[in-house]
Amino acid sequence: MGEKLNKLKKIKKVKNIRFHHEGINTLIYSAMILIAIGVILWRSFDSHIPFYVFAVIFGSIWCVVLNFFRCPIRRFPQEDTDNLVIAPADGHVVVLEEVMEDKYFHEKRKMVSIFMSLWNVHANWFPIDGTVKMVKHQNGHFHKAWLPKAAEENEMTDIIITTPDGRDILCRQIAGAMARRIVTYAKEGDICYIDEHLGFIKFGSRVDLFLPLDTEIKVTMGQSTTGNQTIIGILK
Repeated sequence: MGEKLNKLKKIKKVKNIRFHHEGINTLIYSAMILIAIGVILWRSFDSHIPFYVFAVIFGSIWCVVLNFFRCPIRRFPQEDTDNLVIAPADGHVVVLEEVMEDKYFHEKRKMVSIFMSLWNVHANWFPIDGTVKMVKHQNGHFHKAWLPKAAEENEMTDIIITTPDGRDILCRQIAGAMARRIVTYAKEGDICYIDEHLGFIKFGSRVDLFLPLDTEIKVTMGQSTTGNQTIIGILK
């Protein structure tokens, strides 16, 4: 298993994406609509003030959406990723505690939650090398993502990944009050690795990690994280 992962990491290619493909259609179609309305406003009034007001307000909104869908090219800087758990998302740590995980593991786990605001990159990365053991989507509510009940009641997708030495970790994508679409690229049986996209969540959300109790945690409450760069912990 370890040799196969190393071989894949040598031949894999990271796509040259500056803006995430999940947002390309949104950006193109919204830009076309805004341009069309702008042309109509420019030609319909003797004064160009309505056009300028429209351009400033909706141009700013479009730029916010453009910023949201940016997708920087990142590679984890270390060659040796054995036993490392890497941040699956940009954001900041809002939960760092021991919890009883009764849904799958039925044992205590260390839970690390990363909240993504509207201003963060919303691409999600695989936090460890391994094999995707399970992918399960659950419909639910859209509570604010940083609330405790969001981890149980919100729409979410659970991904369990098995490391080469047989340990399971749970990575959970959670929709928020604004995020109404979770996109998950992980498929059961896939070999996965750090540097590869796990999925994408649109417009504000959170990602939870449930790690073994003996994991050495390397982040603190409130700390900012960078997806595919920040070390969350070390598996023993």
